[in-house]
Amino acid sequence: MPTAAFGFTVTHRDGAARRGVLHTPHGDVQTPVFMPVGTRGAVKALTPRDLEDVGATMILGNTYHLHLRPGDDLVARRGGLHRFIGWPHPMLTDSGGYQVFSLGARRTISEAGVVFRSHLDGRRHELTPERAVEIQAQLGADVAMILDECPPSGIDETAARAAMTRTLRWAARGRAHLERVRAGGTAILATNPGQAQFGIVQGGVFPHLRAESAARTVEIGFEGYAIGGLSVGEPVDVMYRIVEETAPALPDDRPRYLMGTGLPDDLVECVARGIDMFDCVLPTRNARNGQLLTRHGRMNIKNAAYAEDDRPVDEACACYTCRTCSRAYLRHLFVAGEMTAATLNSIHNLHFYLDTMRRIREAIEFGSFEGFRQAFHRSFSRTAIVP
Repeated sequence: MPTAAFGFTVTHRDGAARRGVLHTPHGDVQTPVFMPVGTRGAVKALTPRDLEDVGATMILGNTYHLHLRPGDDLVARRGGLHRFIGWPHPMLTDSGGYQVFSLGARRTISEAGVVFRSHLDGRRHELTPERAVEIQAQLGADVAMILDECPPSGIDETAARAAMTRTLRWAARGRAHLERVRAGGTAILATNPGQAQFGIVQGGVFPHLRAESAARTVEIGFEGYAIGGLSVGEPVDVMYRIVEETAPALPDDRPRYLMGTGLPDDLVECVARGIDMFDCVLPTRNARNGQLLTRHGRMNIKNAAYAEDDRPVDEACACYTCRTCSRAYLRHLFVAGEMTAATLNSIHNLHFYLDTMRRIREAIEFGSFEGFRQAFHRSFSRTAIVP
């Protein structure tokens, strides 16, 4: 059952698209929502004030990195992650599983959990479903994810089933341990008593495995549900198909979160398939690499053609960067290696994402989402390069 401080309300529907409100201990979040990724307790190159200015209402923290440095014990002694980083609004933390599994030879998976070597100093650590619950309880985000096994793209059905069933067993253990934490049956310091926990659906690209994973995860019972294991290399049409088949199998009265996706057109298409929450590193990562998003496609700001271009990145954009900076200046900052380039570029890209979500919410509310969807695709293309 949802915690007293956490809940979800669907306020409008337009086809499978949902407009709603996520209620958390640190405030309400309008959905569909995109969450900027703050890996180490910070969205790279941006301050909390910058995030508020671009319209961010919920951000994501990375359990793996925060556990290793500065440590969840230290964060708990500082009053929890919100207080530690100066972000008073809702937060979500992942379980750290994706980062651990990406370590390759530096980690060993067993039924108990994962043993891995830190990428920082090589020290040995163990991450179990129970330990993932404890770390996130100390960090104190409003939403915590269970530990799951996220397999790579291209695995066969046997391997996908093994990862899926292990994720289910870990989910049951993680849920049971969270109940012990809530009841005060552990010695850890839980910094957010209203913290909610989301289960994760796995199963690779196999529809029957996804259906089984969804049904059995729902049986365990969580405050929300995520679709994991996508955007890991599979074709985009396959990702859309899995989302379209899986989302309706999740409870209608709980939030649905698509992990780690994606490009702006992915957000539009997956909202059309019933998704409420998204996160992705692409807008800020691309910004730091000089790749800016416009309503027509991508712009490589380091291109010499912009050296004397006095126009903003996107004349239809109302972000601080477009209101104050020319393409020529942004190119100069990037080529000169100025830190300000990453900040200004990130402000623009995140504003593009968050403003797209705002327009999606408005379209759903007014029953015009399909028209918005078609117009968006006529304007924006992931393959288009702004000349």
